Amino acid sequence: MIKPNIIKLFLTVLFFISLSFKSFAIISVNAKTAILQDYLSGDILYEKDADVSIYPASMTKIMTSIIAFDLIKKGELSLDEKFIVSENAWRLSTAGYSSMFIMVNDEVSVENLLRGIIVASGNDACVALAEGIAGTEAEFAVLMTEKAIEIGMENTNFANSSGINDPNNYSTVRDILIMSNYLIKNYPEYYHYYKEKDFTWDRTGGDPIKQGNRNPLLYKNMGADGIKTGYLAVEKYSLASSIKKKERRLIAVGSGFTSKNERSRQSAKLLTWGLTNFDTILIGKKNEIISELDVWQGKKKKVKAYITEDIYKTIPKAKKKYLKVSVNYEGPIEAPVSKNDIIGKLNVRYKDETIGSYDLVAFEDVQKQNIISRIITSINFLIWGDV
Repeated sequence: MIKPNIIKLFLTVLFFISLSFKSFAIISVNAKTAILQDYLSGDILYEKDADVSIYPASMTKIMTSIIAFDLIKKGELSLDEKFIVSENAWRLSTAGYSSMFIMVNDEVSVENLLRGIIVASGNDACVALAEGIAGTEAEFAVLMTEKAIEIGMENTNFANSSGINDPNNYSTVRDILIMSNYLIKNYPEYYHYYKEKDFTWDRTGGDPIKQGNRNPLLYKNMGADGIKTGYLAVEKYSLASSIKKKERRLIAVGSGFTSKNERSRQSAKLLTWGLTNFDTILIGKKNEIISELDVWQGKKKKVKAYITEDIYKTIPKAKKKYLKVSVNYEGPIEAPVSKNDIIGKLNVRYKDETIGSYDLVAFEDVQKQNIISRIITSINFLIWGDV
């Protein structure tokens, strides 16, 4: 029987192994809750109370745009399609709300509504888009929550399309990170809207209104290209942000910043820390041959093996020597082998810790030898040890 103290010691060791990897350099982020991810590897580089419930405010609008992008991608909606603005939507075009300043009975294209949502953070544009897609904002919020569940946002519920005050509109920074990652990965052809610095709406009955993007990081020379700010009096300031430097991309989400300046400064600090303290290493590319494994009694002596996903790992700077990759399989593999059979594992270790294990898949069919060839192979193996 294993003694409780031994179990406790074992768990403590595991904790400090993890801590030594993820907290390579000490950083303090002045926010209620925050998280930082390397986009390519998916590794979480920093987190602070990342599962604490928050009111996501205008970061909600990321999901509003995702619903639209999803329908456009499926061919069920187009950027040129126009929706008529209702009085419900227009009522949010008043002082005290972030607005695109649309008018009742305006016919506005989906693209302009999306830019009004993403760049100008217009609550009125959110309602107009939601009603145009689902009939009512309440029905649209159901679509948003269903999508959240689908992509793994386990602690989120959406009650409206804009993020305005509602106790049933809640999330976590971890879930907002999942949503932001999903947006960037699945809609690269539309993500460019998030880096637009301004949007001009040629409104009805007045001069055009030009509004700047509220994301403060877009105006810094640091490679920021998204994503979305938020503010509610009860939650204070929040920001989902992303930067890209060459092939590397980092995504950060923070909430509970005490001021606009702190939101900008702390988010930039966190992203810069991730860039300067870690490297992203390519282990292998999807569908590329990784190795050739021995085959027993096959018409070929080896079978090519590949991986079905891109594999990246993020490690502390100048620590690449501690990263080890090994191929493990029970071999030689007995023929026949069918293409796409799982035939081994690709294991990735950092120091003494396994940080990833991935299926190796057969790239090709390998047929079994005929009976005479199998007998010869067996004899050779018995005499010479040659398979």
